[in-house]
Amino acid sequence: MRTNEGIAYVIESKTRNVSVEGLQIDPNRMFSREGAEASLQRLNAGADQAAVRRALDTLDRGRERLVRALTPPKGGLTFALHNNSESYSVRNEVSISDKSSLKETGDPHAFFLCTDPADFEILSKSPYNAVLQQHPPPPDDGSLSRLAAKRGFRYINLEVAAGQADRQTEMAWWVAWNLVANSPT
Repeated sequence: MRTNEGIAYVIESKTRNVSVEGLQIDPNRMFSREGAEASLQRLNAGADQAAVRRALDTLDRGRERLVRALTPPKGGLTFALHNNSESYSVRNEVSISDKSSLKETGDPHAFFLCTDPADFEILSKSPYNAVLQQHPPPPDDGSLSRLAAKRGFRYINLEVAAGQADRQTEMAWWVAWNLVANSPT
């Protein structure tokens, strides 16, 4: 953020999930009611359906305001940094992606997920793994990437294994130097 224009939102937490109306939800599954409901049910087994509905209604009331804050201006880019677990990697995304470029098969936890074909073309020339999800298949998992693809805005998610801050920084700089710096906007 010191070298590029934009707004940064930093979420500091010792846990991945957040609480909504007393129930746990994956914060990257709240961008659609369908995805939020699946996350709430998965993380709160046996929860009362009325409690799930209250949490969904709370999310519905604030979702569009949050989405507006995260949606870039025309031609702009939403860039997200995520830390993933050992059970999640680019391998989970290849079969549901429009295109993939796997340059580091030995490090599947470090990859870019993008929604814009022009961004993918640049990312596919990087030394890193990348996938394009311009038309992700159903069901809607509630993720910001699915929302970006649906609404047609530029989105890049940088995924790395938890605890790999140096790797994340290296890949973020690659995007800044090779994609953002050369962007027409």
